[in-house]
Amino acid sequence: MIKIAINGFGRIGRTTLRRLIDAYPGKLQLVAVNDLTDKANIVYLLKYDTVYKTFNGFLKETEKGFLVGRTEKDAQEVIVTAERDPRNLKWGELGVDIVIEATGFFANKAGAQLHLDAGAKKVIISAPGGNDVKTIVYNVNHTDLTKDDKIISAASCTTNSIAPLVAFMDKEFGIEVGKLTTVHAYTGNQAIVDAPAKKDIRRGRAGAQNIIPSSTGAAKAIGLVVKNVSGFLDGAALRVPVVAGSVSDLTLVLKTKGLTAEKINETMKKYSNESFGYNEDQIVSSDILGSTYGAILDATLTKVNHGRDGHELVTVAAWYDNEMSFVSQLVRLIIHVAELS
Repeated sequence: MIKIAINGFGRIGRTTLRRLIDAYPGKLQLVAVNDLTDKANIVYLLKYDTVYKTFNGFLKETEKGFLVGRTEKDAQEVIVTAERDPRNLKWGELGVDIVIEATGFFANKAGAQLHLDAGAKKVIISAPGGNDVKTIVYNVNHTDLTKDDKIISAASCTTNSIAPLVAFMDKEFGIEVGKLTTVHAYTGNQAIVDAPAKKDIRRGRAGAQNIIPSSTGAAKAIGLVVKNVSGFLDGAALRVPVVAGSVSDLTLVLKTKGLTAEKINETMKKYSNESFGYNEDQIVSSDILGSTYGAILDATLTKVNHGRDGHELVTVAAWYDNEMSFVSQLVRLIIHVAELS
C-alpha cells in the first residue's frame, strides 16, 4: 500500500483525507500529518466541517495522533507532528512514499526538496510550484510524468478548472488569445473583518461581505500545462461571499470562425470524463459543492458573439468546487504518481 503524508492540514489537507477515506479505502494509506495546530483542533476540524458536514466514518484521537477509517474495524492510526522545518520530519522512518505539501509555505522546488531530504520519495505540491517544477492537471497532461519526477505541482483549483477547456478548445478550434475571469469563493487568506493586508490590499476587506477584485495566476500558469497557449491568456479574479463553489469564465478569440454555441457544446461534451463534467441544467454555485469533477462545463453559458468584419468572441464557463474538485484531481494525480513508481 502506498504511504502518504500531508504537510499542512488546512482546508485542502483535511478534504484530501476525506476523499481518500470516501473513494479510495485500502489503496492509499495516510500515515502522518504535520501541522502546527494542536491535535485536538485537528481532530475537531476533521470531524465537523461547515461545507462537507460531519465526517462520515470512524475518528478517534490517540496519544500519537488519531485513528481514522470508514469503520472502527478498518481504522488506521495517523501520526500527528508539529514541526516548522520539514527537515525535522521523519518521513524516512515512516516509510512515506508521497508527501502532499499543502502549507503554502514550501510551494516551490527548494521547499519541496526539504521533504525529500527528510526521507520522502516524492512530493506533490497542492499549489502552483513555479516554472522549474512540472505542473500537472490530471486528464490533461498527466502523461507528461515519468517515474523519475520527484517534485510535482498539482497546480491550483482554478488552473484545474480551465485546463480541460483550454486544452480541448485549442485542440478543436485553435485559441488566438483569451481572458479568464474566475468568480471565486473566499478563502483562508482573506480577512473576516476589515484588516490590513500586506500584498493585495483589497484582500484585507471583509471576505464574507464584499465582492473583491483580485489577481489570479491561473491564466498564466495554464501555459505550463497547455504549452501551445503560453503567453496568450491573462485573467483576474472576483472573490465573492460564498464559502465554497466557484466558476471560471473564459472569453476567447478562436482561429476557427463561424462557430455556434451548439457546435462548441457538442464538441466539448465528447471530452467529458471523470475530471471534466458536462452540464445542461440551470445550476448555481451551491449545486456543485462536493463535486469530484475538476471542472464542469455549463453548456447554458456558452456564447458566440459575432462582430464586425467576421470578428467573434466565444465565452465558455466551468463550475468547480474550489476545494473538493481540486482535491479529487489531486488524489487522482497521487494515484497516478504511485502507479508510475
